[in-house]
Amino acid sequence: MLMYTVCKFPADEEFDEVCFEFGIELDDVTTEKAIIRKEKHINEEVEDDEEIIYKIEIPANRYDLLCLEGLARALRIFKCIEPVPEFQVSKVPPASMIKIQVKPKTSMIRPFVVCAVLRGVALDQARYNSFIDLQDKLHQNLCRRRTLVAIGTHDLDTLEGPFTYEALPPSEIKFVPLKETKEFTAEDLMEKYKADLKLKKFLHILEGSPVHPVIFDSKRRVLSWPPIINGAHSAITLDTRNIFIECTATDLTKAKIVLNTMVTMFSEYCTNKFEVEPVEVISANGLSAVYPDLTCRKMEVSLSYISSALGVTLGVSEVTGLLNRMQLPATKGDNIEGSDPTISVQVPPTRSDVLHPCDVMEDVGIGYGFNNIKQTTPKCVTQGRLLPLNEFSDSLRAEVAMAGFTEVVTWILGSFEENFDMVKRNSEKQKAVVVGNPRTSEFEVVRTSLLPGMLKTLGHNKDHPRPVKLFELSDVVILDPKKDVGARNERHLTALYCNANSGFEVIHGLVDRIMQVVGVKAVSVGDNTGYFIQPSEEPVFFPGRQANIICKGSQIGTFGIVHPEVLQNFLIPDPCSILEINIESLH
Repeated sequence: MLMYTVCKFPADEEFDEVCFEFGIELDDVTTEKAIIRKEKHINEEVEDDEEIIYKIEIPANRYDLLCLEGLARALRIFKCIEPVPEFQVSKVPPASMIKIQVKPKTSMIRPFVVCAVLRGVALDQARYNSFIDLQDKLHQNLCRRRTLVAIGTHDLDTLEGPFTYEALPPSEIKFVPLKETKEFTAEDLMEKYKADLKLKKFLHILEGSPVHPVIFDSKRRVLSWPPIINGAHSAITLDTRNIFIECTATDLTKAKIVLNTMVTMFSEYCTNKFEVEPVEVISANGLSAVYPDLTCRKMEVSLSYISSALGVTLGVSEVTGLLNRMQLPATKGDNIEGSDPTISVQVPPTRSDVLHPCDVMEDVGIGYGFNNIKQTTPKCVTQGRLLPLNEFSDSLRAEVAMAGFTEVVTWILGSFEENFDMVKRNSEKQKAVVVGNPRTSEFEVVRTSLLPGMLKTLGHNKDHPRPVKLFELSDVVILDPKKDVGARNERHLTALYCNANSGFEVIHGLVDRIMQVVGVKAVSVGDNTGYFIQPSEEPVFFPGRQANIICKGSQIGTFGIVHPEVLQNFLIPDPCSILEINIESLH
């Protein structure tokens, strides 16, 4: 992830070294005019007054480093120039606290909203640009292009609370959007923004929904139409002193992280530095919650774990000092006198990336300096090798290739139509892993079978000389609630024969050859010591010309002549036979 920072630094080499020590990388030092000259291949002399741009590569999980304020603060703390800030929520009487009421229909589109207020903010052009830039960066990564969270920022002095978060039909939402001077309905804006290069990317989030989210103040003035655009009435300017921040979301946890990132980065410009005013959110069921939550999370980390993972013997005081430099205030743990001392770490709201003791250990390593760890010979010797399943797969590929088949590699993602409808397997949709918000209809679902990809390949190569003999040995993905990720991979083999005749006997012979190679003998029906075939009723195959492969009591595959309707769906003019087998039970 790249971040562009405009500033001036006395020594590029010194800054590069500081970045390297902190675990980030100075990618380039250039100027805006130099970038333009490079893009247009213009040879001009460099002007002395060109402002320097530092191009810095930031870890994807460090949202607190996405703006100049967070990066500069982190480096100053790392170099012990300033202490770790203590973020506070200002004490506001419940009766005086700003409130936002969530209406029930928001559950149909974006059910969550969290808010906060920055009081007495002093903005100039650079701070304003950084504020807007941070929103854009968060929208792109953590917010997943506004699908999970959308940020709205407003001039609080132009509004009157309490606020309401509602969901209304688009024809009933009327307001003047940013950069416009006349009023539109949300319905009109959906059409208007289809031609907008920036906003058209977010329209799909609301398309087809009977209601759209909208936030009003007490006078029914629209603050924002999330996740598309804010209203012009409450737009922030350089004269804004009180900023109201709202984050609407489908994921409450990510909304909290986004809100905390915004307020912790820019509360340093408030009259009361690092102090944020809370907002009470009253949900549709009457429960209320106050945001933001800027309390620190406490973690107890074993000193022996940190030392053994890094390979360096460190004392408690040394570890706490290193963690303080990494914005993780740390003290001696509760059982410091025991045989295994612990470190008590206070994780601030800026460090949402710290989830496990290994994250604390990593920061100790960065603070200590990975280059300062002495290289030692490992105490154990290991030899790398292929996983047994991959080794078996390579051997099986060679055998199928020697049988005259050509290997193909197809996409693991496909469309619902190709994976299910075109092969008459609608019942398998419940087993498929579906891609959320796919970029194209071609990649909607993770394949549950190799068969559709093989038929699609043949359909695009129907002019190839006959016979066509193809195979693929790769993974499919099946939903499995027993797995920690909710799905499992299976290694399948599929082989296809296409000619003027179906070639059923060719595929049957390949099945026998595979079983012979892996050492599974053919047995009579019902014998669980080897393999046998029995009639099947798969709709993808021609009735009466198909069979299940039963190996040691379990069905591991199917083969047969492809049904004419399926061939027609893939525009295949000639008959063909196909095999698909789960090879994991064979290795």
